Order: sequence, then structure tokens, then C-alpha cells
Amino acid sequence: MIKVLAMIMTIGGAIALVMGVLGIFGSVALMLSPWALTILGFVFFAAGISMLKYRRDTDEVQAKAQN
Repeated sequence: MIKVLAMIMTIGGAIALVMGVLGIFGSVALMLSPWALTILGFVFFAAGISMLKYRRDTDEVQAKAQN
């Protein structure tokens, strides 16, 4: 479950980061502030990557506890 959430955060953060950077340079017209979108995209992308690297999945933890 944790890895699924991490993948969603990583993909969503990457999309927000790209849209924000394109909005800053004027390529895409956004309804939101492009700076806010860029910052939030970076935060979500970094959090998703770190969760993928350092967290064990809940299935692995439960299997280890049963053994």
C-alpha cells in the first residue's frame, strides 16, 4: 500500500513540476500560480521518491512479523 501511494505521489509531483515550470516560462496558461505548482510538484516528487527508497511495503512488514 505504501508503494502505491509513493508511486501516485511521484507521478503527480512530476506532472505538477513540469506544468509549473512550463507555466513559469509562459508556455502553458494555468489557472493556478505557476510558482506554487512548481513548489508543490517538487515537494510531492521528493516525498514520493524518498518513500520508494526507504519504506518497506506493509505486506513485507506483515510477512516478516508472522515468521
